[in-house]
Amino acid sequence: MARAPRKRTDRNRGIDRRTLLVGGGAAAGLLIAWGVWPRSYQPNLNAGPDETVVNAFLKIDRAGQIIVIVPQTEMGQGVTTVLPQILADELGADWRTVAVQSAPLSPLYANTLLARQWLATDWTRLLGDAGDWAIGQYATRSALMLTGGGTSVPMFHDAYRDAGAAARVLLCKAAAARWGIAWESCDIQDGLISDGAERRMKIGEIASDGVNFDLPAILPLRQGQDGRLSGQDLPRLDTPSKIDGSHNFAADVRLPDMVYASIRQGPIGDALLAGLDTRAPAGVTGFLKLVRQDRWVAAVASNTWAANKALDLADPVFTLRGAPVSSASIDERLEKAFSGASGRRLYAQGDLLPVFEGATILASEYQVDAGLHLALEPLCATARVNDDGAEVWMATQAPGLARDAIADALGLSPRAVTLYPLHAGGSFGRKMDWEAGVQAALIARDMGRPVQLQWSRLEDVIQDRPGAPAHARMAAKLGRNGAIEGWLAKVATPCALTQTWARIAGGALPHEAAAGAADTATRLAVAGMAPPYAIPNWAVDHYPADVGLPLGFTRGNAHLHGAFFTESFVDELAHLANMEAMSFRIQMLGGNPRLAHCLSTAAAMGGWQGGVPGSGQGIATHMMDGAYAAVLVEAAMDGARLSVSRIVAAVDAGDQVNPDIARQQIEGGLIYGLAYAMGASVPYERSLPTRALLGRMNLPRLGDIGEVTVELMRSTADPAGVGDLAAPLVAPAIANALYTWTGQRLRSLPLVGTA
Repeated sequence: MARAPRKRTDRNRGIDRRTLLVGGGAAAGLLIAWGVWPRSYQPNLNAGPDETVVNAFLKIDRAGQIIVIVPQTEMGQGVTTVLPQILADELGADWRTVAVQSAPLSPLYANTLLARQWLATDWTRLLGDAGDWAIGQYATRSALMLTGGGTSVPMFHDAYRDAGAAARVLLCKAAAARWGIAWESCDIQDGLISDGAERRMKIGEIASDGVNFDLPAILPLRQGQDGRLSGQDLPRLDTPSKIDGSHNFAADVRLPDMVYASIRQGPIGDALLAGLDTRAPAGVTGFLKLVRQDRWVAAVASNTWAANKALDLADPVFTLRGAPVSSASIDERLEKAFSGASGRRLYAQGDLLPVFEGATILASEYQVDAGLHLALEPLCATARVNDDGAEVWMATQAPGLARDAIADALGLSPRAVTLYPLHAGGSFGRKMDWEAGVQAALIARDMGRPVQLQWSRLEDVIQDRPGAPAHARMAAKLGRNGAIEGWLAKVATPCALTQTWARIAGGALPHEAAAGAADTATRLAVAGMAPPYAIPNWAVDHYPADVGLPLGFTRGNAHLHGAFFTESFVDELAHLANMEAMSFRIQMLGGNPRLAHCLSTAAAMGGWQGGVPGSGQGIATHMMDGAYAAVLVEAAMDGARLSVSRIVAAVDAGDQVNPDIARQQIEGGLIYGLAYAMGASVPYERSLPTRALLGRMNLPRLGDIGEVTVELMRSTADPAGVGDLAAPLVAPAIANALYTWTGQRLRSLPLVGTA
């Protein structure tokens, strides 16, 4: 039997009061100082014999290939094109010569932006800039490389721009030295260094000389628009390999003497392996061994079919400790949270008490079920473990934390574990967790040979860490002119992000992480609930709960239920005030012109009819981390089947580097939001989902989706992330559309089948 993994320490749990008080030292953060590299952090890139490391984000080979180093996980969002495009634009490279390489673990690639969003506490907010600095220090010193929350471009835009500018200056200095001229007279266009006259030189010819020069105190950036790559719809760098099949995902890895494993874990909760039939699998051709741990068992065979067959014959039995999870128990615990002692007011403006006292209050209750990830690629990892250490190939959004967890499970130093981060076949946040990598490594150690572990779709659904379920009690006071004078949102929901961090950074088991967050009210659980409208008196209260269902990082996170509650209730108030829904919103958006512009644009493009009965039109707006969007949908019910004939989205997300990829991400978010509205959730009974086949989840099909139009607004603002922005908008827009179609207000997600 394989040795049980050691319990992980609390060294990565987060930022607390003590950490803030003792966390001194030299300021670091993600500091990309091009004149003098940070003394503590040097690039740790490997270079081939013909390659020159220019800085932490760039290598150039002798043939002139521009090799851009990307620390972010490609999950289909185009990050391995957009970040290189920023660097290549500032460098003056020929796009045809640009290649991408995954970054090694290093403090230089820490995502301090996502860390600040995720780890902010009352203590850090109390300290202001010092609190942000403390989180940045923690993230940097921990080499906290994270992908998620649409933070890749906002986090790394300036770093890649500066990396390209620094390389351009160094190359121009080297060329100028050869030509005996001032370097300021040189420039790079389409990958060629020129002196502005007749002399030209390829980048690769001079790269090794360029790194010997110094950079000026002020780094000059490119001026003008001639030959610029930024803002162009350049082709994605990963498309050719994905078309011809040469692109390697985790399941494509092949190693000498490799075998295949299938895994079975218990039901949701604190489940232990109680027994299995060890003799029945012996008759399966190709079966090799059963590897068991306290909470799972894996069958290993010479092929995946044999591993699956052997596991079925082993028929593992699990014992569940504690109350089983069901949809009814989830709803009951959420409702019970409203009367608990852990509720807390997290956002407030003005004074609600005198507004609500003695007034006629309009109130409604809303509900959102837990939404599954359902990525195209279930979890998969390949591992090789020997006396020298371990190697693991897997897609992960947190490679440093995944490596540490694997090392901890094997009883090795993190330096003895090499993790090869691969692109993911979709994720939506699911690959923030690392359990498949740990399991593959333990099985490989037990087998003494490389092992590829592939979760089945059934296992992927049962063990999913879905988005949080939530109940909301919304109340408002309307003034005589129809404006909202008071607004109160009470939300009962667990915090999925708190649970995720406890698992991936603290090593907590899923049920432990869920229980540990049960009494903590946090803004992460009600993100997106602060209304974007000019309401003089409003508040948002969070009532935490442990619903028994482990939850995880998702696309949009709490904004998925936050936008549904807010935009559905705003639409309801508009009808109660006898006002047209768009005008009702516009009158409160005077202080938010970017959102108002998006709303009016979407309405104009979609031919907004005022939400009249029978129109089947609905609208919704939302803003998120510096990006603004509005959506108009046309929806109808055909019996029990929801169809959406048209979606129009107007988005202001700043000056996007690659507008076409931005549109792709917005379109993907719209379809993700549609799936969330239609059925990307399952009922639970006895700690198991009652259905696990994708075909039975009422997910949108091509015939359910009509015309999709995305308008990117012109903007000179800094580019914002767009991966999460559109997803929260679709469900409330559809619910508002169906009200005009049926006259019935739908207040629960998924919408189909609700009353």
